[in-house]
Amino acid sequence: MSTQTAPRFDVITIFPDQFPALVELGVVGRAQKKGLLSLKCWNPRDFTDDPHRTIDDRPYGGGPGMVMLAEPLVRCLQAIRRERGDDAKLVYLTPHGPLLKQTDIRALKAQSAGAIFLCGRYEGVDQRFIDSYVDATFCLGDFVLSGGELAVACMIDAWVRLLPDVLNHALSAVEESFESGLLDCPHYTRPEVFENISVPEVLLSGNHGKIAGWRFEKSLEYTRKFRPDLLADYESVNNTDSSGGKKV
Repeated sequence: MSTQTAPRFDVITIFPDQFPALVELGVVGRAQKKGLLSLKCWNPRDFTDDPHRTIDDRPYGGGPGMVMLAEPLVRCLQAIRRERGDDAKLVYLTPHGPLLKQTDIRALKAQSAGAIFLCGRYEGVDQRFIDSYVDATFCLGDFVLSGGELAVACMIDAWVRLLPDVLNHALSAVEESFESGLLDCPHYTRPEVFENISVPEVLLSGNHGKIAGWRFEKSLEYTRKFRPDLLADYESVNNTDSSGGKKV
C-alpha cells in the first residue's frame, strides 16, 4: 500500500446529494472504500442570505437563461479553503477552456493533493468570479451538457485511475490510449476463434518482443485511422515519421 497522501476532491454543485452517485461505482468507488481519496460536495445554496436560497439571476444585457451568482460561490469557496487549509486549484470545466488531455490530468496530480471543482449550471457563471477565483479551465469536448457534474465526474475518474494501488494491475494506467501519445492497440481474449475470426497469430506466439512490436504498429495504425491529429503531435514530440521510424 502506498504511503502517499490521499488526494481530496471538493465539488461545488447544486446537486450535492446526487453527485456522489456519478462516481461511487467502479474504480472511484473502490478507491474511496480503500481510503485512497476523499470526496466532499458543497452546495452554494448553503451560502446565501435570502429565504429562497438564490444562486442565480437573469443576465445583464438580456437573453435567455440564468447566470450563477458570484457571491454565494465566493463564500462557498472560502469555506472550502478554510477547511482544506491548502492552496488547491479551483478547476472549472467550460467550453472556454483548452481540451482536457491525459497530460493535464497527470500534471494536476503531480502538483497537488487534490483539487476543488466548480460545476457550472444554466447559462454559466458570472465572469467576475471566473476571472478572480478560477485557477484552471478545461473543456471535455465540443458538445453541450446540462451542467458540469458529468464533466467533473469524468475528470475525477481519470485522476483517480493514476493513483497508486487503485487499479488491479500497476501497468493498466500506463498502457492505455493517450498515455504514449497514441491510441491503444486492439485487444483479444477467449475464445481463440469467435464467429470464424481467429485471434491474431502473433498474440499466441509467446514471443514478447514480436507481440510488443505488433501492438505498437497497431497503435500507430489505429491512431492514423481514428485520430490523425494525435499522430501528428506524436511524430512531432518523438521526432518520428508516420511509420514510427526516426526522422533523419
